[in-house]
Amino acid sequence: MTNINLEKLEPQLKERLQQRATQNGRTIEAEITAILTTALRTESESNPTQDLASAIAQRFAKFEEFDIPEIPREAIREAPTF
Repeated sequence: MTNINLEKLEPQLKERLQQRATQNGRTIEAEITAILTTALRTESESNPTQDLASAIAQRFAKFEEFDIPEIPREAIREAPTF
């Protein structure tokens, strides 16, 4: 793993980083890693314009097709009259 030293980090930025790490239950090092991972994702890794159905289809594309069995349901009861 590579070591990175941040010697000239502004105190306000350091405080905000510490607060964010505390909120997320991480160390400062883990928080910096999470921030860098998110910031350096490629276009294919995070496509904000992709809808949920397309994301699910892409996620399970490698599996062969199968049908989800329909769940038998009872008819809806009639609403009571008062």
